[in-house]
Amino acid sequence: MGGLTVERLLDRLGEKLELAVVTETAASSAEVASSDVARPGLLLAGFSEGSHDDRIQVLGRPEMAYLDSLGEGGLEDALERLCVASVPCVIVTDGREAPPRLVALGNERGIPVMTSPLSCTQLARELASFVEEALAPRTTVHGTLVDVYGVGLLVTGESGIGKSECGLDLVENGHRLVADDVVYVRRTPRGQLVGAPSDLLKHHMEIRGVGIIDVRSIFGIRAVRSMKRIEVEVRLVRWSDVADYERLGIEESTTEILGIDIPLVTLPLVIGKNITVIAEVIAQNHLLKLSGVRPAVDFDKRLRDLVSGGRDESDVTDGESE
Repeated sequence: MGGLTVERLLDRLGEKLELAVVTETAASSAEVASSDVARPGLLLAGFSEGSHDDRIQVLGRPEMAYLDSLGEGGLEDALERLCVASVPCVIVTDGREAPPRLVALGNERGIPVMTSPLSCTQLARELASFVEEALAPRTTVHGTLVDVYGVGLLVTGESGIGKSECGLDLVENGHRLVADDVVYVRRTPRGQLVGAPSDLLKHHMEIRGVGIIDVRSIFGIRAVRSMKRIEVEVRLVRWSDVADYERLGIEESTTEILGIDIPLVTLPLVIGKNITVIAEVIAQNHLLKLSGVRPAVDFDKRLRDLVSGGRDESDVTDGESE
């Protein structure tokens, strides 16, 4: 995606943060590159090592008190250090007025200067949340995303293979549709993948032979949700007699989206196969693995013990008796 501009930030947050632009323009040649904001107290005092001049600069009560204590020459030097070309914008908080010299430098160098009645802490928190979301790496995936037992299953496969029909069956069984056809995926700073629908297609599905349906209107508001973490990809493929499909589930496959690996389950399709029930089992099996239970590995261990120790075959089955 493109960089985050100050204009976009103002458009989305200007009213919420009560931002008032006091320079001649809100345009800036610099883009917001980090969700962190800078409190430039040390920079104003003359210590520039480690300063972050590519971040939004926020002047709270301590910074403004320091500037108020400076004479004309000291103030000029401090603001010269602050107003460099790479600064996206400067925001004065706590209802304070921006120093006239700061406004003048902002006009001269194309750095927007704004004020806000909010406290520095509150403003920084809101800014960080928005910028973190705006700067998150993104991509789109062709598939259907459904919340199944709290697990985000991303159903993928070639066009016409039945992704939407699988999603519709899952909704009929009480699960929740997140997105169909086009899934917008972003990577969070914690390394998670979050999927969401497009504004145009949200809570709608395309069912071949039927057309576009509104899942929320048919099944109710609880049948849809606006976003969900993607935890497992279920890839639907056409059956092939020569392909080697996983039989035991010991060797786990993964797929990569935006640099994040998630489990991949490949399901070959044959007539009469109940993909919906299998998808539910995949979600439940994933939850078991998260709790430390690995059925395939446990079974394999019991089988190996049986072969090597000469134990009775009943030892590898559940519910064995003493």
